[in-house]
Amino acid sequence: MSGALDRTKLLAARFRAAQDRPYLASALYSVTVVESRAVPTMGVDRRWRCYVNPDFVADLPVPQLAAVWIHEVAHLLRDHHTRADRLAATHGRDHHRVNVAQDCEINDDLLADRLPLPPGRLEPKTYAMPSGLLFERYLTLLPPEVTGGHDCGSGAHGVDRPWESGDSGEGISEVEAGAIRRDTAQQIRSASRARGSVPAGWRRWADAILEPTVDWRRALTGAVREAAAWAGGAVDYTYQRPSRRSQSMRGVVLPRLRQPVPRVAIVVDTSGSMSDGRLTAALAEVSGVLRAVGIGGNRVTVLSCDAAVHVVRAVHSVGEVRLAGGGGTDMRVGVDEALRHRPHIIVVLTDGYTPWPAAPLESARLIAGLIGVDAPTPPEWIATVRIDDPVEPGGPASP
Repeated sequence: MSGALDRTKLLAARFRAAQDRPYLASALYSVTVVESRAVPTMGVDRRWRCYVNPDFVADLPVPQLAAVWIHEVAHLLRDHHTRADRLAATHGRDHHRVNVAQDCEINDDLLADRLPLPPGRLEPKTYAMPSGLLFERYLTLLPPEVTGGHDCGSGAHGVDRPWESGDSGEGISEVEAGAIRRDTAQQIRSASRARGSVPAGWRRWADAILEPTVDWRRALTGAVREAAAWAGGAVDYTYQRPSRRSQSMRGVVLPRLRQPVPRVAIVVDTSGSMSDGRLTAALAEVSGVLRAVGIGGNRVTVLSCDAAVHVVRAVHSVGEVRLAGGGGTDMRVGVDEALRHRPHIIVVLTDGYTPWPAAPLESARLIAGLIGVDAPTPPEWIATVRIDDPVEPGGPASP
């Protein structure tokens, strides 16, 4: 086929999707349609533009086209592109595999909602995987031979496609996208209370958006204070300020007990899955926490680390931090190097996709600052604080 795009049919399908699932209406109508024969079927970019192949529209009946509309909007609502940006380099390089995992996350919910997806759909049982998981987990379960699938665009897997318009200023901004997600979540919650007919997958996603989350700044402050109190209990002797008892013992100088101010090492994950903006914002927050606890000056050492340590620097402020890396991820290397500087507290800022030390540290307290709501949990003996992703303020944006 080589005809023009049947916009009437395409928009009728969107209207049907919005009528059947009114809680998704505002998201569906926020998407801008762009005709393109370069896109294989339908795909979205980060700015909520939907690229549509006219032949694909001509071949599908309206009910199936409506289901595709919901599928593509689900990529945007679930903020798949931002979550894909956080993936470790070993997982994130193959955007086709990422897209397959994302389709599995979405399609099991859509099929449970009895939506008539087109033939060739991908779902968890296609690869003998359980349903109800996030795409990050599906990505680790996919068979190694899976290297291709549907290309839903940078709005899904995060990699710009040749058929996309780029950052032309058109479309939806990140701030607007966040507002649409919250509004959609509110609509889902209202519909659930009124009719109880909203699928469980969408209800879980809405709860993740709307439920109040732990104030991670307060939690991090508490973790650092607890570690500082532990370190403060480690007293030592010093002759710099002799004991007052020396006055009663002529010719004898006695040392005085002191409580050292804790030394802190911050190991920063600079692997390929960590963006500079996310790291800078997180470091600024940690710097504020250290000042609040009374730790600063040259007692803070920052180590830049991916699978190797690249920069080690004692700093007075975040502006003095130098980050380098971009390869694989192994924070054990950073922790080992940090221990050489004899810190009392080690804070590791990471997305969590890393191996950890096998046993508790004897000479320091280890705190993991996990950036992103989907970061894997480290061993139980590590004090863990989940840090909101600074890329999108206002809470988590994943299901």
